[in-house]
Amino acid sequence: MAGSVSSGRRRGNWKPKAEINVTPFVDVMLVLLIVFMITAPLLTVGVPVELPETEASSMSAEDEPLTVTVGANGEIFIQETPVQFDQLVPRLQAIGGAGFEGRIFIRADESVDYGSVVRVMARISAAGYTNIGLVTDPLSQGTNSRDGEN
Repeated sequence: MAGSVSSGRRRGNWKPKAEINVTPFVDVMLVLLIVFMITAPLLTVGVPVELPETEASSMSAEDEPLTVTVGANGEIFIQETPVQFDQLVPRLQAIGGAGFEGRIFIRADESVDYGSVVRVMARISAAGYTNIGLVTDPLSQGTNSRDGEN
């Protein structure tokens, strides 16, 4: 038996295994998931305004609310889109439908007069939206007023 193979395996029976190593793929996906979980909340606010500071605690939000912003010059935005005052309710109805039950947050620059904020709030409320909230920044640590008096 000079021509036999001593290992007992024949060359014709060898087949490649169809395996894919998914460990690097899972690692990359977990890193991307963490990155998106951290950055997603930071992307919800688009129009820069100086919010007034208050002692109220922050609210927990399950769903992303609609945000109406009143800028320093009195311009109005829904999310990040500018809108005219008379088009505010039709745009809200187009986004959320009539009788929208979700939250609508109103953000206003602290330099905007009270009447402008109230007019926007009254227009939204008169259209049938009942879950309206005002957004503020928490007071800085160690101060009781905006002037820094303790």
